[in-house]
Amino acid sequence: MSYFNISEKFRLARSIITKGFPLYVQFYITSRCNLSCQQCNIIYSYADIPEMNIDQIRAVARNLRRIGTSIVLLIGGEPFVRKDLADIIRVFSEAGIHVRMQTNGFATRKRLQDCVDAGGKDISISLDTLKPEKQDLINGGFNKSFIRAMRAVADVNDIFPEDGTAFFGTVLMPHNLDDITKVIKFATRIGWGVSLVPVHTSSQNRPMGFRAYDDSLLFQKSQYARVAEVLEECRRLRNNGYLLYDSDEYLKDIYRFVVGKEIEWRRRNGGVCDSPNLYFAIEPDGSIAPCCDFRLQRRIPVYDDRFPEWFEDGIIHKEIYEITSKCQGCLFGSYPEMTISARYVRPLVDRAKYFLKDYEKLKKLTMEEIIQIAFEIEKEDKV
Repeated sequence: MSYFNISEKFRLARSIITKGFPLYVQFYITSRCNLSCQQCNIIYSYADIPEMNIDQIRAVARNLRRIGTSIVLLIGGEPFVRKDLADIIRVFSEAGIHVRMQTNGFATRKRLQDCVDAGGKDISISLDTLKPEKQDLINGGFNKSFIRAMRAVADVNDIFPEDGTAFFGTVLMPHNLDDITKVIKFATRIGWGVSLVPVHTSSQNRPMGFRAYDDSLLFQKSQYARVAEVLEECRRLRNNGYLLYDSDEYLKDIYRFVVGKEIEWRRRNGGVCDSPNLYFAIEPDGSIAPCCDFRLQRRIPVYDDRFPEWFEDGIIHKEIYEITSKCQGCLFGSYPEMTISARYVRPLVDRAKYFLKDYEKLKKLTMEEIIQIAFEIEKEDKV
């Protein structure tokens, strides 16, 4: 059984070939969150934006389908703070759009079951280390947030259908550098994939969604060699069958980003990303945005009946290009990997193998068994 159905595969292929239909849309359904993670400022950068109601979201789904969208990521904040999340998933599923959920572990078993019943079968959970105390610290000092995430992982593995899939989103930072390969090994043991993102920073006078204020989270020159070693080990693990999603092109850019060099994933598009042709973001109030870092000067609601016309006429593209043409670039995994898959042959072939083959099934394990696997990997790597 493959990751995408026939209709989804057709739309994905059309997007990659034409580069004119969005592969992927990040929909920030809320800025509310139960945690305050070190590397995230969504709760501040989107604090002034209200949330849409379900009727407006239904219009968003209809318009995204009309412009050929393949995948929507329901992100926050913490999406599961919205009590109508299952209804939101149902709206997109009924529109024929592949839905990926995201959570930090806040999702309860019942809420997860409701989402599966609504058509959800793809999820991402934040995990940066296998050390409970360190993960709790990264999450803002919330005790037992690691354990809560492990319970959510066990529930996902038990509840999700046979064709369900799950990934860990893992942020590369100085204090979890030596934990990254352990997370990849752990994920593979339980049937999950991993996608890496290097920590990004900004200043308090310019809050940006997934950027920390704390420059101590940046790598020092003395750590650059170790970063290169870890990334090479990640590549080796992936080539040996471990479930790391990231391409060679992207992993090389992670190193360039960490050491302050110019990133290269945009070079085949004139040094500009592919927003909004292949991807874009939707703010909680329904406004289109180039990404989580920037807003348009004027509000353009995706739920407006005229949105498909604006998109097809290039009006939105011109406004977004005013921003992307001046952007120095980022390494928030999804956008770079979409461009890399669409513009580089080898990564495209690797992506096709990853998603079109019969993939690893989620392992039916209890929370206690999952935690034991994590502890075993920690112990093995210390020997």
